[in-house]
Amino acid sequence: MTISITMLREEWLMRAVVQLEPIFQKSGYQIPPVKVSIGFPSTGAKGRHLGQCWGSKASEDGINQIFIAPNQADPVEVLDTLTHELVHAVDDCKSNHGEGFKKIATDVGLVGPMRSAGAGEHLKQDLIRIAQALGYFPHARLLISRGTSRAGIKRPGAKCAKCGYEVVMLKKYLDLGPPICPKDMDGMEETGEWDA
Repeated sequence: MTISITMLREEWLMRAVVQLEPIFQKSGYQIPPVKVSIGFPSTGAKGRHLGQCWGSKASEDGINQIFIAPNQADPVEVLDTLTHELVHAVDDCKSNHGEGFKKIATDVGLVGPMRSAGAGEHLKQDLIRIAQALGYFPHARLLISRGTSRAGIKRPGAKCAKCGYEVVMLKKYLDLGPPICPKDMDGMEETGEWDA
């Protein structure tokens, strides 16, 4: 199978930032330097965050870092999330979803509860136009199962070399050391060694 890649997704995202600049400028805001990638927010794959912006102080180069969750692939939805995260970048992540964020967000056309603010109808039309101008978004949605049970996942264990007895090692028990071989326990009851 031959795959022709003309543009990387990060390039598409950075071109999207350039396309979104006039929307911010029209409302009196300047988008600071940003880097945008597809990647899991700090809450991981199981979290519900669609994107995340890290402020300039969190990066050694002083540039805001934006991550769009890899389970998004619709170009307009990606632009909607990117716009939300760019509002954080303009605010340099100083006010979370508070008043500073809200002012910028509503000025550029985001609506709804600020934690999940998305494009209002007018901004949505702009995002559709931008998505059409950018063309194909070179990313396939990463299928993430949110309801996966832990059954079937083998946890790290410790196994006795003498008898093969095995226990699951949980992080909270690591400081206790390896398990005692059940064969060695027989004599401990009488001596009281294991009560220590």
